[in-house]
Amino acid sequence: MIPLSTWLLFCVAAVALAVTPGPNMLYLVSRTLVQGRRAGIVSLAGTASGMLAHILAAALGLSAILAAVPVAFDAVRIAGAAYLLWIAWRMWREPAAGQAGTLPPFPTSKLYRSGALTSILNPKVALFQLALFPQFVDPAHGSVLAQSLVLGATQLVIVVVFDGCCVLAAGTLRRFFSGRPGFGRWSKRALAGVFAALALRLALIGSIGSEP
Repeated sequence: MIPLSTWLLFCVAAVALAVTPGPNMLYLVSRTLVQGRRAGIVSLAGTASGMLAHILAAALGLSAILAAVPVAFDAVRIAGAAYLLWIAWRMWREPAAGQAGTLPPFPTSKLYRSGALTSILNPKVALFQLALFPQFVDPAHGSVLAQSLVLGATQLVIVVVFDGCCVLAAGTLRRFFSGRPGFGRWSKRALAGVFAALALRLALIGSIGSEP
């Protein structure tokens, strides 16, 4: 099994990665600011599920396909960018809610699905997992798959805890801003801008070896 010292070192690396702002964190914070803490928590469940899919893929070696076949990487990248642009367009056209000053509530299933797809359709996350795990896995300590799953579960817990704290903080900020005139219009356009920016970032990815 993984030595305690190696696992603790991985925890340090996972915490450092979790506190680094990325697409998932930005998505969750913006979703919470615009639609409330419940929307942020449901979206967090979605992004966590997407990350779990990447972790399982990396543990099973499937992520190597993206690294070895540029066409596969580009296909996932373009699909992800197109999906985010579609969401941005819908958000921009969505009419602001009336008295509440925020967007109308989305169905739980739609919030979850959007969060999951936002995470899954980012091929950089899969490649990052593939690059991270081998540094802490040693065949001499037992099953490589078991070690990868332990590391993946550890990272998932750390990321969910940190992102959850971000959602709670954003929910507090939302209560402050929601009483300000024009917040509904600002929040709607801000969320559309976030999705558009994430789509542009994903579409312009150059080297697959850079940060996710």
